Amino acid sequence: MKEAFCYWLKLGFISFGGPAGQIAIMHHDLVEKKRWISEKRFLHALNYCMVLPGPEAQQLAIYIGWLMHRTKGGLIAGCLFVLPSLFILIALTYIYLRFGNQPVIAGILYAIKPAVVAIVLFAAYRIGSRALKNKWLWLISFASFVAIAGFKLPFPLIVLFAALIGYIGSRYSPGTFSVGNGHLSSNKSYGKAVIDDDTPTPDHAKFNFKHLAKVLATGLILWGVTISILAMVYGWHATLTQMGWFFTKAALMTFGGAYAVLPYVYQGAVDHYHWLSATQMIDGLALGETTPGPLIMIVAFVGFVGGWTQQIFGVDSLLLSGVVAASVVTLFTFLPSFIFIFMGGPFVESTQGNLKFTAPLTAITAAVVGVILSLALFFAMHVFVVNASDFNQLATNVDWLAVMLAIVGFVALFRFNVSIIKLILIFAALGFLAEMLR
Repeated sequence: MKEAFCYWLKLGFISFGGPAGQIAIMHHDLVEKKRWISEKRFLHALNYCMVLPGPEAQQLAIYIGWLMHRTKGGLIAGCLFVLPSLFILIALTYIYLRFGNQPVIAGILYAIKPAVVAIVLFAAYRIGSRALKNKWLWLISFASFVAIAGFKLPFPLIVLFAALIGYIGSRYSPGTFSVGNGHLSSNKSYGKAVIDDDTPTPDHAKFNFKHLAKVLATGLILWGVTISILAMVYGWHATLTQMGWFFTKAALMTFGGAYAVLPYVYQGAVDHYHWLSATQMIDGLALGETTPGPLIMIVAFVGFVGGWTQQIFGVDSLLLSGVVAASVVTLFTFLPSFIFIFMGGPFVESTQGNLKFTAPLTAITAAVVGVILSLALFFAMHVFVVNASDFNQLATNVDWLAVMLAIVGFVALFRFNVSIIKLILIFAALGFLAEMLR
């Protein structure tokens, strides 16, 4: 347990590179190097995490921690995966809000924003190249783009329609929606593992309905008690209570990764609740890309800024307001991941087979590509067009330097496979140097 605790703590500080990078780190460390778990069992757990809403890399860490050391191990792995990035992001957000108007900080942020546009565009390309395998999936993706960018339909409604299309389509054209999840089984072996292919399922990981009901009840009680306390102390319409409610819904909508749910977070946090501005949302994504942990941790930035701007505890306690709001948002965002793993883990262990995407999830993934593209368009409008508030201003006041930087960033990602963290740091350095030379 001590060795596992030290590893999960270390992972929390080095887990850069998004879910793909984080999963690769765990595979290298736990399967190849430490041999805590076999390749087959690792991929078996990963396939389950991939079909859940939420950050799959963190859920995989919870799963492995739980399989090795019961519920305590899962809690340690999942919490340590998130807490370092939460503390780092709180510190960076405070610096951003206190000193963001300083010329040097402003210059760095100016250079980073085009890189963010390039990153989101590349995310749409990367996911689309894997998910859009036929014309019908392309059509679903295009329809979701039009729905959210043109008609401003809410993201959950788009997910619901996509799932319905996938369900109906699977009955009439099964081949259209049988794309697969991209995480196929492997026959590689790295030697005997602590939890090997033929290792019997531990007693705590054996499936039974009593355990499932107990975990579900515990999770619902934790969620219900917490949000009830917020409602009783501050009122249902108070900022902290609404943050808890909103980010619970966001946590259940994160099919396809963090980029997929960001438009939903934007619609709620910027348009509906006005917790932060569109520019701050872009800056938050840039900060999120430079910190370890799951990218969905950008919600901590949203919470901190929202708590700060809403002055939850008064104008003299802005830092406390931000820290409490960021903590509340993080709790409600990640609580479902623990419940999903502790509930579903025993069932997954009992199957010992490869779980595949269902047709509805295939359709949702296709829709997610269109949603991510709409997010790139939204960011581009606010980065490339000065004082833009709608599509009518796209042709005027274009910042061509920002456009050029975004193109360079996309080429660096697409052609030269530059890592996201390296791209952010390079652009930040360029912004710093430009401001120093001015």
